[in-house]
Amino acid sequence: MDMLWQPSPEQIGRTHWHRFLSVARQFGMNPEQQTLHAWSIQQRASFWSALISYLQIPLNTSQVMPDPALDTMPGARWGAGVHMNFARLLLQHEGEALVSLDETGTRFALSFTQLGLQVQRLRTWMQHQGIKPGDRVAAVLPNGHHAVIALLATASLGAVFSSCSPDFGVQGLIDRLGQIEPRLLISCAQYRYGGKDFEIRQKITQVQQSIPSIECFLEAEMTPHIWANFDTVSGMDAEDMQQWPDFPFDHPLCILYSSGTTGVPKCIVHSCGGTYLQHMKELALHTDVHAGDRIAYYTTCGWMMWNWLVSALGLGATIVLYDGSPFTPESRLWDLVDSERLTHLGTSAKYLAHAEKIGLMPVQTHQLKTLRVLLSTGSPLAHGSFDYVYRKIKSDLCLCSISGGTDIISCFALGQPSAPVYRGALQTLGLGMDVVILDDQGKELPVAEKGELCCRQSFPSMPIGFWNDPDGHRYRAAYFSRFPGLWAHGDFAEKTSEGGLIIYGRSDAVLNPGGVRIGTAEIYRQVERLPEIVEALAIGQKVKDDERIVLFVRPAEGVVVDDALRQKICQTIREGATPRHVPAVILQVDDLPRTRSGKIAELAVRQIVHDEPVKNTEALANPESLRLFQDRPELRID
Repeated sequence: MDMLWQPSPEQIGRTHWHRFLSVARQFGMNPEQQTLHAWSIQQRASFWSALISYLQIPLNTSQVMPDPALDTMPGARWGAGVHMNFARLLLQHEGEALVSLDETGTRFALSFTQLGLQVQRLRTWMQHQGIKPGDRVAAVLPNGHHAVIALLATASLGAVFSSCSPDFGVQGLIDRLGQIEPRLLISCAQYRYGGKDFEIRQKITQVQQSIPSIECFLEAEMTPHIWANFDTVSGMDAEDMQQWPDFPFDHPLCILYSSGTTGVPKCIVHSCGGTYLQHMKELALHTDVHAGDRIAYYTTCGWMMWNWLVSALGLGATIVLYDGSPFTPESRLWDLVDSERLTHLGTSAKYLAHAEKIGLMPVQTHQLKTLRVLLSTGSPLAHGSFDYVYRKIKSDLCLCSISGGTDIISCFALGQPSAPVYRGALQTLGLGMDVVILDDQGKELPVAEKGELCCRQSFPSMPIGFWNDPDGHRYRAAYFSRFPGLWAHGDFAEKTSEGGLIIYGRSDAVLNPGGVRIGTAEIYRQVERLPEIVEALAIGQKVKDDERIVLFVRPAEGVVVDDALRQKICQTIREGATPRHVPAVILQVDDLPRTRSGKIAELAVRQIVHDEPVKNTEALANPESLRLFQDRPELRID
């Protein structure tokens, strides 16, 4: 594989990864016989103990690991006997905690001390409303300081937090929040995106009327007071955070939602301890976040990357929250890097692909002096986007393509800022994550062979379970039914000889013409290199006892997909991949359906083409696009 970047010895020496190696040796790692990853899965107790020691996490290390006799999947219980307060652990630092910005340029900053006081104030108000441990608190908020304060106040009480982006429709909010029966709803009155203001009071009223469990409501407002209807109650100067009660390691922290493209979204419950410990590992060792660093991730409060970003507070970093369009103006994210002196910026593969298409060249227009790490997730990062980053953005930074999911509120593969970056690959497997690639019979595949991404051993951020799934049936069916005792994540992937990972797309979207499994990302990688094509979506269409590949392409403005362009697409795919990857049908569309986190909704299109119902259009950001795939005469099978 082609190496695109390699850190200097000085850069390596400053990384958490490099410094952690000396601690790992003290805990029994033999660098002459083991890599750090191999040691982390062969001697898991030693690895997690070393991590807790290195980061000075105030947890009892001997009680973190599950009982070896009960360490099975599902069922392993991490942190039995450990107690903690998630909010207090994130707030025990000094300096600037967060900066919140929107499209208008409004900027709001809080130090750790100020953030702690705001959390205490909301915490006390929530107590006066009768919110207690285990109650659900729902939030429909932009990516700003209100959401962070709400999450931390909820966690400090032992209540369970769940957030959605304000751009969700009424039914989408009811489908999610209605399942968890929240007692408190926190919302904004409006949000701004792409230069337009969107009023949502009426929508929120409908949600309140449709969910009987909601007993109280709090509205966020962009004023120094932060909350619009914040009642004055006695005792607003709440007890010091050191007096906040501790809760069990596996006490529920938050509820996240699956994309919902195959039905009503699953409500995935994550624990305080598992989330905290996993995030500290990933943010420190894999992302190299230090105290005083400044990290932003372009996300909404409905995506797990928001939770991941907030956890950076636990390392003493400043989180920079931006709410709005990343293209208002077009250079918005790169302006943010310079103005806020970001050391870390997170975005998506689709953002980087679009930035390249519209000709953004931050290397010429911006300083980016402080930027050390650029993160990408959401879908596989195309080879061309790797090249774009190093040629047009910045040549000296660690490009971390990362992959995991809402299911684990973390990652299976991510970055390693002390190691080289290779085109098309995620740098390394997550420490402590026993990732294997299996064939359909459950046999482990060697390096460079494609199969199902699975995990053989339990890990701290496994969900507690699904909400309203008392016997765990739905939870087991989702991850453990295909390969009993192993977590099957649903990604089609291969390991690389350099110790990294390549992901080719979701397993349920894998194409299978002639019995050969093909990841959709392999096709997109070739097609989206063409300047005439903005993006593409591939499905397998059933044809008698086989299937054929159908490729939908959204062309650049003014481009028509004619026979000449179809021939060019086929030739590009044939030369860049194999003849088996060449689609049988190529059709032009004006838009592609995507989930609210920006992922292309291949399954929805497959269902439309096969005259099957799309089970939950509320999960889509643009459900109206589905009509573009209906009744296409080119897809008729005689």
